[in-house]
Amino acid sequence: MPEDDFIDIKFRLYDGSDIGPFRYSSASTIDVLKQRIVSDWPKGKTITPKAASEVKLISSGKILENNKTVGQCKLPFGESTGGVTIMHVVVQPSLAKAKTEKKTDNSQQKIVCSCSIL
Repeated sequence: MPEDDFIDIKFRLYDGSDIGPFRYSSASTIDVLKQRIVSDWPKGKTITPKAASEVKLISSGKILENNKTVGQCKLPFGESTGGVTIMHVVVQPSLAKAKTEKKTDNSQQKIVCSCSIL
């Protein structure tokens, strides 16, 4: 494979730390990148993805779709200089867990304000 068919990608986490850079084929899917992020996630972070489905990758202000390839998501300008592409990582825990936590929070917030405005 020609050298142009590979892209160096670094993943920027919520706290500003990075995973990578790693070299990917331009034919690799976004889903493959997400699986790598989950497997290489640093220990001791307050937020940790349990599965690739909880990870969203953002590049150039766009959320990348799982079925797209790295080559399809490549920036049209400046990437041919051999630089490292930085993708931002957002972790969104699964909805089932979030709904359960939300129900618990609502039951604890039944306190009614007794303030009166004169």
